[in-house]
Amino acid sequence: MFSSVGESEPSAATAAPAATASAPATAAPSVAEVGTQFDACVAEISKAVVGQPDLIEGVLIALVAGGHVLIEGPPGLGKTLLVTTLAHVAGCDSGRVQFTPDLMPADVTGHSVYDLQQKAFTFVPGPVFTNLLLADEINRAPAKTQAALLEAMQERQVTVDGDTRRLPDPFLVLATQNPLEQEGTYPLPEAQLDRFLFKLLADYPDREGERAILNLYVNGTDPRDPVGLGVKQVLNAERVRSLRRAAVGVIVEPAVTDYITRLVRKTRSWPGVEVGASPRAGVSLVLAGRAAAACRGRDFVIPDDIKELAPAVLRHRVRPAPDAELEGVTADALVAAILDAVEAPKGRA
Repeated sequence: MFSSVGESEPSAATAAPAATASAPATAAPSVAEVGTQFDACVAEISKAVVGQPDLIEGVLIALVAGGHVLIEGPPGLGKTLLVTTLAHVAGCDSGRVQFTPDLMPADVTGHSVYDLQQKAFTFVPGPVFTNLLLADEINRAPAKTQAALLEAMQERQVTVDGDTRRLPDPFLVLATQNPLEQEGTYPLPEAQLDRFLFKLLADYPDREGERAILNLYVNGTDPRDPVGLGVKQVLNAERVRSLRRAAVGVIVEPAVTDYITRLVRKTRSWPGVEVGASPRAGVSLVLAGRAAAACRGRDFVIPDDIKELAPAVLRHRVRPAPDAELEGVTADALVAAILDAVEAPKGRA
């Protein structure tokens, strides 16, 4: 769908959360260097995560674009493994929260504890103070907890007891949800869905991929141990920031901007669509298109980048009308029809 070894940094979660300072910025790499590091990351993650090439490329593009990712798929497809392996390859801190109906906002953001010796309240950071946060089964948490996470996703900060604390940079939420089980779940608020850059779908691997997964265990290796599999660290937090700076310099020509505008606006008037995409969808296509172009070693976005990324950017922002849903029409089908109907610019543009 979407078609490199650094030193580890100190844990961001152990730093003072009130003012997380970034290291001095280094010069942005060339797009050729971005492409080389992207390919190296794909190769390393593929040692542990087998049979999910689209997911691997998708989360890496999101990492470069600086956007959050919602991964949907049945259990047992390696969604959690993908996030932990990504954190190792990217050389970033990671945290994991298992979302449950009784999860409270303080369980995510942290809370203040009274210190008897100092006779003062001390803030204890929650798991959100990290670079890559795995929000496992995110749709199992109630609205109050989702609201606490929403500030972190949008503002890259959390507010506890009236004090605002910045999150480490980079900060990325990689959330998972199971589409098959609806008991004990809460639909994600539309405002929160709109904060996800991508919604990626995890699918079953093909026969060769499934055989390769079994062979890992037959050979006595544990895919949950990236180091034991020989997965190497490629980046670190500062290099991730430099990749993002390189992506910002990628050219988006007016014809591509016009194409994105026409796509997004068409979702609001297309038959069978109850709610179309917001302007944030267009912004997401620009950011993702720049990141994808840089990851492919190009300094300009082409229409094919937008076509490939559009399903991941739009599927969670387009809501089918009730009558269309009764007929089995999905958001993916509507997005595909819109892509076919909106003419793309010719040539490089």
